[in-house]
Amino acid sequence: MSETVTGYIDHVIYRNEENGYTVLVLKAAGEEELTCVGSFADITQGATIEAEGSYTEHAVYGRQFQIRSFVEKAPEDSLAMERYLGSGAIKGIGAALAARIVRHFGEDTLRIVEEEPERLSEVKGISDRKAREIAAQVTEKADMRRAMIFLQKYGISLNLGAKIYQKYGQELYHVLQENPYRLADDIVGVGFKIADEIAGRIGIQPDSDYRICSGMLYVLSMAMGEGHIFLPKDELFRRSSELLGVDPSYMEKHLMDMMLQRKVILKELDETVCVYPSQNYYLELNTARMLKELNVSYPQKDSLLEDRIKRIEKETGTILDEMQRKAVKEAVSHGLFILTGGPGTGKTTTINTIIRFFEGEGAELRLAAPTGRAAKRMTEATGYEAQTIHRLLELSGMPDEDNRTQAIHFERNAQNPLEADVIIIDEMSMVDIFLMHSLLMAVCVGTRVILVGDENQLPSVGPGNVLRDIIRSGCFPVVTLNKIFRQAQESDIVVNAHRINRGESVTIDNKSRDFFFLKRYDADVIIRVIIALIQEKLPPYVQARPDEIQVLTPMRKGLLGVERLNQILQRYLNPPAPSKREHEAGEHLFREGDKVMQIRNNYQLEWEIRGKYNIPVEKGVGVFNGDTGVIKEINEFAECVTVAFEDGRTADYTFKQLEELELAYAVTIHKSQGSEYPAVILPLLSGPRMLMNRNLLYTAVTRARRCVTVVGSEETFAEMIRNEQQQKRYSSLDVRIHEFMDEEPAF
Repeated sequence: MSETVTGYIDHVIYRNEENGYTVLVLKAAGEEELTCVGSFADITQGATIEAEGSYTEHAVYGRQFQIRSFVEKAPEDSLAMERYLGSGAIKGIGAALAARIVRHFGEDTLRIVEEEPERLSEVKGISDRKAREIAAQVTEKADMRRAMIFLQKYGISLNLGAKIYQKYGQELYHVLQENPYRLADDIVGVGFKIADEIAGRIGIQPDSDYRICSGMLYVLSMAMGEGHIFLPKDELFRRSSELLGVDPSYMEKHLMDMMLQRKVILKELDETVCVYPSQNYYLELNTARMLKELNVSYPQKDSLLEDRIKRIEKETGTILDEMQRKAVKEAVSHGLFILTGGPGTGKTTTINTIIRFFEGEGAELRLAAPTGRAAKRMTEATGYEAQTIHRLLELSGMPDEDNRTQAIHFERNAQNPLEADVIIIDEMSMVDIFLMHSLLMAVCVGTRVILVGDENQLPSVGPGNVLRDIIRSGCFPVVTLNKIFRQAQESDIVVNAHRINRGESVTIDNKSRDFFFLKRYDADVIIRVIIALIQEKLPPYVQARPDEIQVLTPMRKGLLGVERLNQILQRYLNPPAPSKREHEAGEHLFREGDKVMQIRNNYQLEWEIRGKYNIPVEKGVGVFNGDTGVIKEINEFAECVTVAFEDGRTADYTFKQLEELELAYAVTIHKSQGSEYPAVILPLLSGPRMLMNRNLLYTAVTRARRCVTVVGSEETFAEMIRNEQQQKRYSSLDVRIHEFMDEEPAF
């Protein structure tokens, strides 16, 4: 129930300047003190306000008044005026000077301050210059007050109103009346839908030019979230029509306008007109150009190569098959080389031989992978230090000029390239077009680049289909390893992964040592089995801690979706205890000891690696989508949560930043890309056909190192193997590559 309270702000207990969240004490009539909380653009101790909101009961701090909106009221008498001026609201006026001003002007003080502030110089201690400074401050505060009242009329919250005022100042009236869709472009946290809601309240017509153009750009940006580089024109019009409730016939003219403004680029692919956000088109175009420039041949004598490979085989006690030998030779003979293959096909042995070969040449090598977990695996497999691609490129998170977004800035770029003779990148299926472009920008022509990955894995979370498009272009040397080696043949994880990839049935008899199927047909029964497996059965079997065992599920929603599983698993695997502090953030409850995952890239979040006695030995910025860790501390006083990530980094999150974290006892198969776990539990019951496919199942199975346990329906499992359908991903790097190649594909 909404209520109104009036009083003056006696003092501010706490204020977060970053988001405006404030705890204050309001003195109402009769000097009764009331604790109030809310988000405010600006708050003035001593000011009289009329606030609308509701009473709440905080578990620790008791009764509070949650302010939803407020108006600052003019001081009604000389006492209120003295209190306001002496509160520090206006710089340069303290309590003593405020008393002198009020004594001099009496009941006329407010009018003098607002209308004739130059007369303040009549008061002893105030010069003409100081009077002008006070006048400027009073005007600015009055402007902000009027702006916030104006914005509240259109249902705009205090928090959002503060952002709008900070961005536009007095121009906000013009922006909102003319084109409120600018908010979606200019202000963090305002998407098309919020801007559209505001536009509707202001009276912007549904078929206005601004609305249709903004809607189409929004659809293209949402498509990037699905991995698309572009959308076919008809698909763009269909999606935009559904979003805007406007007939597609309105859109052709606006599309041409957007093209003339260079916001989009139109290209024809296979007789289909495709619409690219301009940035995406040039990212693919420049990536194609740089790939071509790296594609240099280094002719080698085959007999010398053979001698070197045999020497390495003798030193390492390994024997390469024909395709592995070919891979080593291609890597040595070309500036750009792609090695692909499934689990157990000898990719690691091949990479190690390539490393040995170049080390023997005295070459400087750099190894990297898209995630910390994948880089750690690469280090363990090669014995050679590997980094994340972001750390290789020396990320420094920097806000762009107007603070609109977190721009990615790498210290390593075209002006400051990587100092290396050979760069090997693993888990290439995870690399999106943005990261690939940044990597190539930092590579000099003459540096050998070796890309390693499994093209049958799920594509990157970000836009593009980089690995597949490079292979599909047929313009670069590619070696695909298909033979499963004898040692790998003993693993049913490897054998079954290849069967799944070929669309062959998998025997379910539980005679395996590392691939189990527990038939269960009720979601709650499946969850009970999962809990027993994590708490009791699997840790001793795979010699791992319970928190190292990962539940992977196809979906976010539903009875066996990530959201429900995490709530239940948290209750059993990390139950509440007096020694564990908790914090509720939105719909999530976080507890010390919880396993958590970063769910979006944050290029500015600071981290450090701590050595002996907890002393920082390395610092940096950037925590990325898919990074997992454990909550070590929740500090209510400092309003921060400390997370220790698996690769040794520690980062502090403010309570506001907790929207970037979620529980990770269960994660989607998509989020597990590039990771490897001692044991994987895969609950399978039912789900959308487009999602429950072979590609997803193959990716899930290949995440396990020692054991896979499927719990659920054997029919669902078999149907996923049969289902080759995947959501089509619109990308065209292969087409751009062909545009740069003068000759026919050579490989």
